[in-house]
Amino acid sequence: MVWSETSPRYRVDVTDGNLSRRRFLGIAAGGAAIGATAGIGVSAVRSHAVSATHAAMQAPVAFEGVHQAGIATPAQDRVHFTAFDLTVADRFELVALLKEWTLAARKLTLGLPSGSLDDADVVAEDPPSDTGETLDLPAAGLTLTIGFGPSMFDHRLGLRARRPAALADLPFFAGDALDAAISDGDLCIQACANDPQVALHAMRQLTRIGAGVVTPRWAQMGFLRTTGVGDPHATPRNLLGLKDGTLNLDVTQPALLDQHVWASADDGAGWMAGGSYLVSRRIRMHIEAWDRSALEEQEGTIGRHKSSGAPLGAVHETDTLDFAVKNADGTPRVPVDAHVRLAHPDHNDGAHLLRRGYSFADGLDRLGRLDAGLFFLAFQRDPRLQFVPIQRRLSRTDALNEYIVHQSSGVWACPPGVGPLGYWGQTLFG
Repeated sequence: MVWSETSPRYRVDVTDGNLSRRRFLGIAAGGAAIGATAGIGVSAVRSHAVSATHAAMQAPVAFEGVHQAGIATPAQDRVHFTAFDLTVADRFELVALLKEWTLAARKLTLGLPSGSLDDADVVAEDPPSDTGETLDLPAAGLTLTIGFGPSMFDHRLGLRARRPAALADLPFFAGDALDAAISDGDLCIQACANDPQVALHAMRQLTRIGAGVVTPRWAQMGFLRTTGVGDPHATPRNLLGLKDGTLNLDVTQPALLDQHVWASADDGAGWMAGGSYLVSRRIRMHIEAWDRSALEEQEGTIGRHKSSGAPLGAVHETDTLDFAVKNADGTPRVPVDAHVRLAHPDHNDGAHLLRRGYSFADGLDRLGRLDAGLFFLAFQRDPRLQFVPIQRRLSRTDALNEYIVHQSSGVWACPPGVGPLGYWGQTLFG
């Protein structure tokens, strides 16, 4: 799945405690009066709005809570995702690492070093406990989210009986060209931030801390449109030039999240209550082939107009998709193999996904073609009832399959959030 009626980007209130709504309106009113002739007031309002947006981008995101941050959190500009394999078969060593990781994550998400850089606290012969590349940077909205893969529940740690039924291995889908070296893993960590160096730093510190207990298996970095560039309310576009996700789940509606995203104790795994299941897929786009296709073919492949994002035959991006509308020749206006038709909840028993996908561009392949596409990340309550049936349908007849290939895959159980004295995975191990 590469493009659908769901979006990795959510609406964000850019005001914060330093610029209240009342104060902002006062500034706007005053500026309008002062700048009636010279336009000074308009510039002042814009300056304050930009400052508020910048402040919101740099502020910390709470690490503790009922749910892990980085799931229903508004998507940041950058992601650094790493899957790890265990190098030990000792449950107590893993728990000790999870506690140490949690302690570091609390500091990192506040914009603090994961360890001391004070000369008095560092033995001269030892390397510093933090690499230091973000000492002058703020928290930048950093979130850190952990997940456990199916393989962690094998015989090594005695966790077989604790594996949730929803954490089933993903089936093979038609057209998959998965590389085992960049798929699956015992654990994963998703680092998202509004600064790529902040995300990289966080992953670098957690990887260093995990040495001897886990080893990196594969990693993927990705990006979205940079906050503050362009219209913040516009749906971002993917590397095919398409508005990527007009009808994602509204993260401000708790009832929708409870229904489609958050696991419940009633689902069969009590320790996952308040958690969610993540599916990751590296989807390479055949950029050059797409760029040579006619606009009419591109729009028919998706089922929307490329420029406006409106359904075929409609005007506005938010116009309702009416799959019953016919062309003059009797054919469906939205083709039967169009991506939006096949991925739509109406054709998948109401299944929704909460997507946080990121574009990636990893240079060129040996033939000089762009190695680029979408790093698909989607959270849900049960992949067996959500991602799997949707992707099975898409893999069979989606017209977009001509232009994409799935190269990497993973499914992860992301436990609930932690309290002030808790640690990642405490509900599983505690």
